[in-house]
Amino acid sequence: MEKSIVVIGGGAAGLMAAITAARQGAQVTLLEPNERLGKKVNITGKGRCNVTNDCDRETLLTNIPGNGRFLYSALTRFTPQDTMAFFRELGVPLKVERGNRVFPVSDSAFDITNALERELKRRRVRWARDRALHIETENGAVTAVQGEKDTYPAQAVILATGGVSYPGTGSTGDGYRMAQELGHTVVPPRGSLVPLVCAGSDCPDMQGLSLRNVELTVYNGKKKPVFREFGELLFTHFGVSGPLVLSASAHLRRWEGETYRLDIDLKPALDEQKLDARLLRDIGENPNRDMSNIAAGLVPHSMIPVLLRRAGLTGSEKANSLTKEQRRGLVQVLKHFALDVTGTRPVSEAIVTAGGVKVGEVAPNTMASKRVDGLYFAGEVLDVDAYTGGFNLQIAWATGYLAGLSAAESEEMYD
Repeated sequence: MEKSIVVIGGGAAGLMAAITAARQGAQVTLLEPNERLGKKVNITGKGRCNVTNDCDRETLLTNIPGNGRFLYSALTRFTPQDTMAFFRELGVPLKVERGNRVFPVSDSAFDITNALERELKRRRVRWARDRALHIETENGAVTAVQGEKDTYPAQAVILATGGVSYPGTGSTGDGYRMAQELGHTVVPPRGSLVPLVCAGSDCPDMQGLSLRNVELTVYNGKKKPVFREFGELLFTHFGVSGPLVLSASAHLRRWEGETYRLDIDLKPALDEQKLDARLLRDIGENPNRDMSNIAAGLVPHSMIPVLLRRAGLTGSEKANSLTKEQRRGLVQVLKHFALDVTGTRPVSEAIVTAGGVKVGEVAPNTMASKRVDGLYFAGEVLDVDAYTGGFNLQIAWATGYLAGLSAAESEEMYD
């Protein structure tokens, strides 16, 4: 007789779990209230979907600061190369870009979710447009999932509801509640890839300004660098966001008693000497112009007042009246534009949630609950998270695969 499995959540982990279990011959029902499957997958990588990272296991684990060791089995059973083979077999051509980031050749995340949806249909997975409310158990084993519309009998349940980031995609925290009802501990969720709040009025003054090709260094309270990378960032009414900042935020893991400072190099292609030489040249060519005009050749318009203020200039000084000290001060601001971080934005604005079901209560080689027979976990509902670069999606595919495989094969374990 076919084993009946209910997968709760139609995101990356849930879709992979449902397909894998169905391929093992199980009868699978997928519960997902959204009108589309893989809603969050469709917005990853700016809608391009950074499917995985084409790297080895050791590199993968160094990019998972949140409980990477727990994922060792899952990432060994289903590697980034397995992920790539999986999608290519489903008819999605892939390409590898800078930093080993893997994308569909089409640059469209919908190619990934459409391929998964086709495979679900081919494997006769039943998609129920319903929201799971409770997982029912008897004698310490799962028996059914109670939804808003119906009750779904199950010999195994895979909980893959995601975290609480991006609530618009259906990440409501329901999975945490259901896990807690069954005796699991939930580590309080917090934003991992999340915008940062900064002190002072400079960021709001430059709200909406996006900077490309800058170098961001983050220092902790002991003035040790904890992150350094090139890329793009955005000034907002509360502080900073953009790809570079989201990447940096995952490295800022200790907020109790720790302080962080951002140091932005606005001219990473020029060292201080070359930048000073360029300033001298600009001044030499336009000796009677105001410093605000000179600054316009160095930074975007909305940054000029902030730059001058930080350099102790009004902007009305004539270029040729600038002292050597004033010029040096301007170079320092351009090379070390500093911002003090006061915290992160709410977890609902994070791309990825850290925190979730405590991994010590889950068997790493099967993703099975150690508390309830027939219950499995996959994806972001677990207390695991990674840096940007396709690593978080790889965790979803790998844990989804292992949970789907284990749930379908585990019949003899609970007879």
